[in-house]
Amino acid sequence: MRRAVPIVMVMASLIGLRGSLAPADGQALTAQASCAPTHPDLLGPYYKPNAPMRSMVGSGHVLLGTVRSASGCAPIAGARIEFWLTGPGGVYTDDHRATVMSGARGQYRFESSFPAPYPGASPHIHVRVRATGYRALATRYFPKAGQTVGRFDLVLVPVR
Repeated sequence: MRRAVPIVMVMASLIGLRGSLAPADGQALTAQASCAPTHPDLLGPYYKPNAPMRSMVGSGHVLLGTVRSASGCAPIAGARIEFWLTGPGGVYTDDHRATVMSGARGQYRFESSFPAPYPGASPHIHVRVRATGYRALATRYFPKAGQTVGRFDLVLVPVR
């Protein structure tokens, strides 16, 4: 039996709003819907390949999300998601780099300290996502001050 999805959620998906309007039970949007791709950003000078496989590089801020296809909103299992952020001193170090894989339903969880600001930049976490059959994506997540849990869905564009 197919679960009905409120129209506000489908419309939010179509105009590119993600995360806060996702179904509470983690169910995917209808297969006919199309998800707006996540806005890409620069990889930046502090990216290093091959971050260690780990889901935690500190505590105090948990980032949750689902990796999806821009074509049909289907979850993408096995996506490789790399994170890097500044530590409490506002400096990028290897201690604040990690790689996680999305689960069977495209979901991921990453825990870190709240990213420290540095001159010219508000607190953010860099994210790079790769999955077979999809274009690689580099982007940034900007948590709100005092936020302990955030949601950041990642929507990838299929390779044609």
